[in-house]
Amino acid sequence: MAVLVGASVGPAGSAAAAGSYGYLKPGGQPRLVEKVPVNVVFVGYEPDQVAKSAFLGELASGYEPVVRSRLWYGVTEKLGISYKYDYKLTYADKRYEDKFFKQLGKLAKPAALTTFQQAYNDQKNNILDVAGNHEIDAPSVEKWLAYNAPSGVDTRRNTVFFINWYGRSDFKHHVYTKTGEPDPDTGYDFGVQRASRKIIAWGGTTANDEETGLGSTRRIWFHDLSAGPESWTSNYDVDNRDLDGDGVEDYRMPPTWEYATGGYRAPSALAGDLGKITRYVALNLLFTTSPLYPVELPTPEPPRTLNIDDNTYEGWAGVNASEQYTTPQLLKAELSELRWRNRFSYDSQDLPYDAKAEQCYLGQVVTAEPCYPETDFPASANLYLYNRENLDRALDDQGKVDYEIPLFNYAVGEGIPTPGLGYADDNYVDGTQSYVFSFISPEIVEAGYGLTTTQIHEVGHHLGMSHPHDGYDSATGVDYGPGNEFYFVNAGDENNSMMSYIDVNWDFSQFDRDNSDRFLTAAYWEAANRLAATVPAGKGKLQLKVADKLLGGASKAFAAHDYRAAYALADKAYGTVAAIPGVDKAGVAATFKAEADAARGSSKVHQPHEFIDTLAPDSPRSQP
Repeated sequence: MAVLVGASVGPAGSAAAAGSYGYLKPGGQPRLVEKVPVNVVFVGYEPDQVAKSAFLGELASGYEPVVRSRLWYGVTEKLGISYKYDYKLTYADKRYEDKFFKQLGKLAKPAALTTFQQAYNDQKNNILDVAGNHEIDAPSVEKWLAYNAPSGVDTRRNTVFFINWYGRSDFKHHVYTKTGEPDPDTGYDFGVQRASRKIIAWGGTTANDEETGLGSTRRIWFHDLSAGPESWTSNYDVDNRDLDGDGVEDYRMPPTWEYATGGYRAPSALAGDLGKITRYVALNLLFTTSPLYPVELPTPEPPRTLNIDDNTYEGWAGVNASEQYTTPQLLKAELSELRWRNRFSYDSQDLPYDAKAEQCYLGQVVTAEPCYPETDFPASANLYLYNRENLDRALDDQGKVDYEIPLFNYAVGEGIPTPGLGYADDNYVDGTQSYVFSFISPEIVEAGYGLTTTQIHEVGHHLGMSHPHDGYDSATGVDYGPGNEFYFVNAGDENNSMMSYIDVNWDFSQFDRDNSDRFLTAAYWEAANRLAATVPAGKGKLQLKVADKLLGGASKAFAAHDYRAAYALADKAYGTVAAIPGVDKAGVAATFKAEADAARGSSKVHQPHEFIDTLAPDSPRSQP
């Protein structure tokens, strides 16, 4: 936001430039500050196991979100948001622990060992063998914790529960499950069918989630190292510290009992490890994240109406993939819950998988041959270039809606590779989002996936949402994903978010909603600032004061953690400025375009698609 629009300052003689405001800053950035409460509750961990000083030593004091896609081009674009963390640590007393673990025991149902518990037993260096297993419904545990927190812990605010059942006389080996939400196009229930979806953490469910809603807004995530071992973070493997053979340890948190003399990790490392999970997973990837793409979308003005423009290249002989493997109602409904102030519409069409379309597809996916060799773009840009060239035939609602989200699906036959499930591409210029690509084939369907859930996920990216397993740490300026020293952040997928790879739910989490509303508050505030700088001298004095008052309300709501109200007030402030006669909307749009054109001449093309949602054999998503 700030870096790319900082030049959008209006004439010195404008009414806004002549005025004095507490919140409106013509041509400038928002000033949004939130003191973020962070509750950390240790249940079954005692202070001598998890020392407060060692735990807090891993944490950052605050966070400033950036647009992550801009980082690909060497640009750090801050949003004008500053978080200051307010940590509160609680060690549950024996009475509370007895009550909680009694509840876990009631919920625990005997089950066979998972594939990965058996794999742990087969390790050479494991401390013990898992004898017997139990499955526990994760949403039931989340709901119990949400309404039965220790005294003084407000679960309406961001709360992490670190659970350790091991060492008690009533301990049962266990995993958590999330079932009952199959893929809408294939009917495949990953939570039931896959051992890799037996988990050790969960949270983020919204009040009105259709399957497991909490009834009122709560913000909790629990993490239990006495569960499992599991596939998702590969903590069943205690023989190999370097899983991919690149010479760097793939840092993982083992089961609780492996923090022992002769175990995978020394007991003294436990506090720091839980601190790492808090910072690099709970805070950076769930509670207070950075957007992947700019949430304001590439339009001259913030859009009110959004059209999901769904286009399918039907290259799977004998199959109408757009009819058989899409559920438009679910796609529209889930996106509407995330961007609740936008009005969504939907339309679809099939596109010819002709010779040029096939050449570009195979060139990107199979042969690595550019289908536009006259350009400087690599083969990884083939689909982007082809669809940019043919965009007019796809986008057919121009003038009817404010913005069309371009979805392109490729349906291909058996044996033809796909890049993965999908990806949300950028414009190869400055990190602005461009098109959404999704893929379907017999192999993908056999793996359990249709198109709809991929589309929800990828449009989520297009609207700014990041994965809960990769993100940005503002204290160090590091953008990271699940590998090497950050391998453990795969744990972030174990939450009720459509942006996860866990595939057991198709909803945006409470954390997703909170972050989206925060980002949009900043976007509308900045849009109001840009337009305010163009108000002609002598015009709009009353409206500018009203806008300033609305932004003051947004600032106060933001600080009070009422993100929906903050977003709505910032939106109204923008609308108030935009209604002033003489504001130069066209000039602001032209400046915006000029900045993008300037970036085109100085940016290097990134390689290739950092966030392809892969089904590679070694990815957690592909495990049995």
